[in-house]
Formats: sequence, C-alpha cells, structure tokens
Amino acid sequence: MTLRNLSEKPVGVIGAGNFGSAIANILSYQTKVLLYARDSNVVNHIQEKRENRGHTFNEQVTATNDMAYLANECDVLFPIVPAAHFRAMMKNLSPHLHPYHIMIHGTKGFDIKLPEGQTLETVKVLTREQVKTMSEVIKEESVVVRVGCLAGPNLAKELAQRQPSATVVASPFQEVIQIGKKLLRNDRFQVYGNNDLIGVEMAGVLKNIIAIASGALSGLGYGENAKGLLISRGAVEMIYIGRALGGNTKAFLGLAGIGDLVTTCNSPMSRNFTVGYRLAKGETLQQILSDLHEVAEGVNTIRIVKKCVDYYKVRAPITERLYKVLFEGMTVQEALGHLMRYPLDVDINFIQDSDNLDTLPPFNVR
Repeated sequence: MTLRNLSEKPVGVIGAGNFGSAIANILSYQTKVLLYARDSNVVNHIQEKRENRGHTFNEQVTATNDMAYLANECDVLFPIVPAAHFRAMMKNLSPHLHPYHIMIHGTKGFDIKLPEGQTLETVKVLTREQVKTMSEVIKEESVVVRVGCLAGPNLAKELAQRQPSATVVASPFQEVIQIGKKLLRNDRFQVYGNNDLIGVEMAGVLKNIIAIASGALSGLGYGENAKGLLISRGAVEMIYIGRALGGNTKAFLGLAGIGDLVTTCNSPMSRNFTVGYRLAKGETLQQILSDLHEVAEGVNTIRIVKKCVDYYKVRAPITERLYKVLFEGMTVQEALGHLMRYPLDVDINFIQDSDNLDTLPPFNVR
C-alpha cells in the first residue's frame, strides 16, 4: 500500500462505541469508512439516523455487521473494542485477514493469558509473559505484521465537538505511522509519530489507574494541590511500572503519557475518573459498574497491574491502595491517609541530569 492509493479503498473501524465513532468521524474527512458494530440494531440506527452516541456521521460513513465484508473491503483497520473482548474479536476476524492488512488499534487495556483452570481471581501474581498489549494480541491471533496503536488525550465528546486535539500513532513501522497521519490529520486533529509501540501502549493503559485516583480526590472535595501531587507522583509510578513491563521512559513523557494523564485526571467525561469520583461519594464498585454505559478499563487494569507489581516488586503505592479500595473494602479516606504517610521522600530518583533516558535502570524496587 502507498500513501497515494489510500483513498481508493474504505478504511475500517471495528467498534461503534464512543471512541470508535469519534475515530470513524475523523477518518471520514479524508476517506470512506466502514464502521463495524456487532448489533444489527446499532447498524440500522446509524444507517437511518446518521448518528450514534452523539456523533453525527456524514455520507462517507457506512455501518456494517459483516466482519468478512469489512476485511475484504478495507486494507487498513482500526480495532477499538474493550480489552476484555479484544482477543475474541481477533479470533473472529483472523480468518479474513491477510499479511497486507494494517491494523492501528485504539484500546487502552491489557489482555492476560493464564494456565488452564486459573482465573484472574485465583492467580496470585502475573509476569510480563502473561500480560499482553493489544498489538501483541493482534500478532498472536492473526497474520498481520504491520501493527500500530492510537494513544493520547482523546476524549470522545471533545473529538465529536471538533475541539483541538492530538494523538500519537505508534508503530515500529514508519509506513504505519505515515498512513495513520495521512488518514487522521486535519485542521483540528494533530497526529504525532512514535516508534516505541509497547511504551506508548503501556502509557495509555497505566494512566487509567491514576485517573481513578484523581476522580476519588475530586469526590472527596480536595483541590488543585492534591491533584498536582497525585498527577506528579502518578506519572512517576507509571514510569516504574511501565519500565518493569517493557516500556521506555520517553513514551511516558509525551502525549500518550503526560498528555493523556493530565486530561483524564481532570475530566468528568473520563469513565475512569467517574469511577473514582463515585467511589469517594460512597457508592460500591458493583453499583457504579452496573450503570456505566461503557467499560472503565482502569478497573481491570488495577487488578492485573497489582499482580504484576507483586511479582516484580515494583514500588507502586497508588496502585496498591486503589486495589484495596476496589476489591478489599478499604475506604478512599483510609487509602489517602496511607498514601500521605508512605515512606518515600525522594522526588525523582529514576533520572539524573547526565542520564540517557534509554539506558536507565529498569525500575524502582521496594
């Protein structure tokens, strides 16, 4: 595929949730788009009303629930489905894929591979070999080689309103980055490139943990000092965990890390922020999840990352306390008290003035 013949075939988006609909809309400014939804009622609604979840579509967007047709018509695919369903989606899509396909996913979550008979609830620790990013799932379940991801401060509602925004297309393949830029960039949506696919994926996933904590602080009524403390310490914790799981520091300092972290930690439009806010107001996790319209990836991410932290012995006090709040009955106020007394008095100890960011020690251990 060349940049010149991109407009000859439609581009596929898999997943008609808020973010999938937003990306379909952005793509439609440059090319025809096939938007896949499993539910035929959603497909019919989009075709008849030209709208979905507050996103108004132009005539460039066509909805379908035929996965074989989608793969046959589109050489470039943007899968944007919840992490818990991503591998199943790939298994269904895989028979229709070929090495010429390009996939750029937009899912900020982890997949796990466990021994037969074990579940996330029964396993005590997780290793990196058991925790997969979505690009790794794509490569495990299909013949697709050219893979990338989207990450950055991309709240779907603001994208729908065409507010100025930006994203990162990450891939080890420069061709994938250039195609992503060509398809997505417009006068309100800037696109940057990054060759550290795993690092960018890690940054996008891990920031959801800190977003839940930020929502909890807001729910308790605390102000900007507390939020500044959380975001700065949260960024450090993300870097420790990300490096333990194979990412490098640089990826966490750009749009996919700091950019997305600041956005989701300050916005009630973030589902993860909302979970934390409602927890602080006294609701149970079960109550919150029962009426969320879409998945808050941070909840499952905390379950997975806590077990990785235990295995690699990474210092991650925010993740550990949130795990106790979500799954062991600790109150938000108790968690905050523990964090304020946590015995860590060095601000930044993973970088020195003379350091090359790519040659730093892997992570900070307990």
